[in-house]
Order: sequence, then structure tokens, then C-alpha cells
Amino acid sequence: MIAIYKRELRSYFNSMIGYIFIALVVAIIGIYFMANNLVGGYPRFSHTLGSIVFIFLIAIPILTMKSMAEELRLKTDQMLLTYPVSVTKVVLGKFLAMVTVFAVPMLLAAFCPLIIAFNGTSYLGTDYATILVFFLLGCLFISVGQLVSALTESQIIAAFGTFGLLLLLYLWPQLVSYLPTTAWGTAAALVIILTGIAFLLYSMTRNKLLSLVVEAVGLIAIVVGYLLAGSSFDRLLPRVLSSFSCTKVLDNFAAYNVFDLGGLFFYLSCTALFLYLTVQVVQRRRWN
Repeated sequence: MIAIYKRELRSYFNSMIGYIFIALVVAIIGIYFMANNLVGGYPRFSHTLGSIVFIFLIAIPILTMKSMAEELRLKTDQMLLTYPVSVTKVVLGKFLAMVTVFAVPMLLAAFCPLIIAFNGTSYLGTDYATILVFFLLGCLFISVGQLVSALTESQIIAAFGTFGLLLLLYLWPQLVSYLPTTAWGTAAALVIILTGIAFLLYSMTRNKLLSLVVEAVGLIAIVVGYLLAGSSFDRLLPRVLSSFSCTKVLDNFAAYNVFDLGGLFFYLSCTALFLYLTVQVVQRRRWN
């Protein structure tokens, strides 16, 4: 895994991708830091980070688009999979290389709270906790981009696909508010979501029986739940899905000064999930 990690890390700095990514993130952080904290005199760097989550929509696709897609395009993925390491270590090596590149602008951002402290009132605890959360959110989005890159051999498609998924996650709280709130509307939406999950399961495993069983069991559970406790379906979907907002955790730290330990676990769990899905995609291609 170390060899793959070093190989990937070198590739980012032997090309312009690593430098473009770092320059872009540092530039946006620097502009907002200058405007909000130095010129505006606002003492909380945490609020500055909370206001620039949009940078991930642009920067992460640039970083992740080649991670797996380039191997497919150059037909070197099969050679990579013949290395005496597991697929998991291959995926982790590539992921950690991208995380290392992302860590560079975050290390530079770590000096911003100290600059504020030298000039007056500061909130170092909140600021550094928010930097940690911002970094973990970036790692989560990197794992999303790596999964998308594993699904195609086109870097352009991988970049736009990652942008689309990250935009969905970025707008998640607003989109959830448009979901049906009535009991029957919630039940119908659950059926649609269940069908999507079953289709995704089939596309990953090619096991038609497993997908049909998941669909059937889910439908039975939805129908029984609706018939026995229909009133509990009121606003059920918005309540449940709103808890999966990625930006909400960062807002808790940045805007409300709430140390959300559960939110940190949520970020780590989702990152692990997307890495697992990437491993499954690569593993399936290996045996095909």
C-alpha cells in the first residue's frame, strides 16, 4: 500500500493537478480570510470556513477525477490489480494520497487562527475544531469522487459526475424540504427510494435474486407500517433524510459552536462506506 501511496502522491505533483488544487483552495480560503477576518475584523475563522464549503464542488472533482479513471483509460488497472496487495489497499493507497494533497492547504489554513490571535480576540478552540471538521468533510467528498472515478474511464465524466453528486449533497437540506409531508406521499417516496436501492444493489452485485428479495421485504415493511401506523409517516421522510445532511455537521461547529461528536462519527462512517463501495466496484471488475 505504501508503494501505491507514494506512486499516486508523486503523480499529483509530477502533473499540474496537485498544484492547481492546492492553489485553488488556498486562494479561496485566503480571499475569504482577508475579507472576513482581517479587513472585516471578525474574530472567528470558523465562520469563514463555514462559508466556503462551495469550494469542494470545484476543487474535489479536479483532485479525484483521475484517481481510478486514468487506470481504466490507460488499461493499467489490471496490472495494478496483479500487485501482491489487496484491492482494499490499492483503494486506500490512492485515497490517502489525495488526502495528503488536501492536507497541504489545510495545514496552511491552520495559521489563520494564530494570525487572528496576534491581532486581538480569538477563539482558537472553536477555530481548530472547525478546521478538523472541514478536513473530515473534504475527506468524505474525496471518497465520493473516488467512487465516481472508479465507475468510468473518462476523467471528464468522473469530474462532472462528482460535481453533480457533491452539488446534491451541498443542496441536501434545501432539497429535503421539498419532499412530501403527507403519510401517503411519504410511503410513495419510500417505495421509489427502495427501488433505487434495489437497482443499485443489482448493478453492483449482478445478483437479481438478492435485489428482488430486498425490494420485496422493503415493500412489505412499508405497506405494513403504513397500514398499522399511518400517522407516523407524516413528515417522516424529511425528518429522517435531514439527519443525513453533510453540511449540517460543519454548521454545528462553525456557526453554533456545538461540538458534534456524532457528526464526526457520521463523516468517518460515510467515508468508510464510500471507500467500501469503491473496493466493491474495483473487485467486481477484477473478476470480470
